[in-house]
Amino acid sequence: MKANLKETLLSIALLCWVMPAAAQNSLTLYGIIDTGVEYISHAGPASDALIRMPSTTGSLPSRWGLRGNEDLGGGAKIVFVLENGFAPSTGALGQGGRLFGRQAWVGLDSPFGTLSFGRQYTTTYIAVLENDIMGPAIYGIASLDAYIANARADNSVAYKIKYRGVTAMATYSFGRDATGSGNSPGEGTCAGQVPGSFSQCKDWSVMLKYDSEHFGGVASYEEERGGVNAAANFFDGRPPSPLPTSNGVISRLYLDAYAKFAGATISAGWLNRRVEVVGSSSPVITSNMFFAGARYLPAPAFVLDGEVFRIVNAVHDTRATLATVRGTYLLSKRSALYVQCAYLFNGAKSSYSVSAGGPGSTPAAGVGQAAVMLGLRHMF
Repeated sequence: MKANLKETLLSIALLCWVMPAAAQNSLTLYGIIDTGVEYISHAGPASDALIRMPSTTGSLPSRWGLRGNEDLGGGAKIVFVLENGFAPSTGALGQGGRLFGRQAWVGLDSPFGTLSFGRQYTTTYIAVLENDIMGPAIYGIASLDAYIANARADNSVAYKIKYRGVTAMATYSFGRDATGSGNSPGEGTCAGQVPGSFSQCKDWSVMLKYDSEHFGGVASYEEERGGVNAAANFFDGRPPSPLPTSNGVISRLYLDAYAKFAGATISAGWLNRRVEVVGSSSPVITSNMFFAGARYLPAPAFVLDGEVFRIVNAVHDTRATLATVRGTYLLSKRSALYVQCAYLFNGAKSSYSVSAGGPGSTPAAGVGQAAVMLGLRHMF
C-alpha cells in the first residue's frame, strides 16, 4: 500500500514537472512527398522523347524536416529548423548529398524580429516562393535560372522582421558553399571561408516586401562573390563563366507585384541577372527575365494556374519563352493530384530546358520542347 502510494505521488510529481516544460517547448515533424511521371519531347542532342520520374521537383520539391522552439518568456523564444531534401524516385539525398541540405539553422525570435544562424534561404528564394505563381515547380522560373529555386547559403546570418504587412529581411554569408559540393546549381563549387581571402565566396541579400488582402509586392537583391572553383552558368547552352577570384560577382535583382480580386490572383515581375567576369572578352554578362501569371479557383477543390516567362541574354544572343499551365485537384487538406503542361520556345542559339526536374532533358540549340507531368503530392 505504501509502495503504491509512493509510486503514485512520484508519478504526479513527475507529471507536474514535465507539463510546464512541454507547454514551453514545441517540436514538429513535417514534410512534402511530391512526385509523378513526366514526358518531354526533343530531349538531348538527338531530340529523343524522354519519359521519367523527375529527381528534383514536381509541383514542389520533396522534403522532410524538424521545426521547433523554446519559449524564453517576455515574447522571446529560441527557434530552429532542420530540413532535408530528397528525391522520391530513388530516395537519394538532395543538395549535393547533405543530410539537412535545405535548411539547418537556429535563431532567436522576439518582438524585434528573428536573428538566425546556419544554412538558410537567401531573400531571392523567399521572394519567389511567396510571390511567384508557379514558384519552384518543375515548369517555371527554375527552368530558365535553376539557382532561383535553390537560393540558400552556408555559414549565414539572417535577420527578418514583420510589421503591419511589411516584411524586411537581410542575409550575409561568410562562405556560401562551405563544402564545395556544388549544392547551388549554376554557381560552381565555391570553397568559402578561406583564410586570408575574406571576400571570397561571400553572399549577401536584402528584401523589402508588402502584403495585404488585395495586393502586394516585393523587391529583392542578392550578390555573390566568386572564389576558387566558382562559376556562373546561364543555363542557355553556353559554357559556364569561371569566377576564380572574389572580383567576380553574380547579382540578381527580383521585382514582383500581385493583385487579388474575384477569386483570382494575378502576378507579374522582372528578374535581372548580372555577372561580372574578370579578364573576359565579355566582362559583364546580363540576362533579363519578364514573367506574368494568374491563379484561379473555379471550385473549392480545384486550382488552375499558369504563367509565361520570357528571358533574353543579349551578350550570348540567347532567348527563350516558356508557357506553363497547371491544374490541381485537392483530394484532402494534405493530398493533391495535379497535371502540369508546358512548352518552351528556344531562340536559334539557345538550349534552355523546359524541365527543372533533373539532368538529361536539355535540347539541341534552337529546338523547342513540350512537357507534361502527372503527379501526386502529400504534405504531413
